[in-house]
Amino acid sequence: MDQERRGQWLRGVLDLCVLALLHRRESYGYELAQSLDAAGIGPIQGGTLYPVLLRLQRTGLVSAEWREGAAGPARKYYRITPVGVETLRRTAVDWDAFSGGVGMVLREVQKR
Repeated sequence: MDQERRGQWLRGVLDLCVLALLHRRESYGYELAQSLDAAGIGPIQGGTLYPVLLRLQRTGLVSAEWREGAAGPARKYYRITPVGVETLRRTAVDWDAFSGGVGMVLREVQKR
């Protein structure tokens, strides 16, 4: 896949993907990166993920809490807020409509 194009797509949807993962359960940065990779989005570097988490925190869509690790350093756990859940729901509907339209246009190309 073209890495520049992937990066452009990622900038548009990474917030939404992170919120969706946090809607499942609270998590810390490294675990979120692993979940994104396992979902097929690809590897996400900390330099990309942590600014997104900070922005989501500053806008009130997620909250964060430091916790001591049992066998290692403390970790910052992120949790979606009620405002984040509402934003996620609205944005998921918008994304579904947008991606459905893109998919329809691209399916026409693939049929030819």
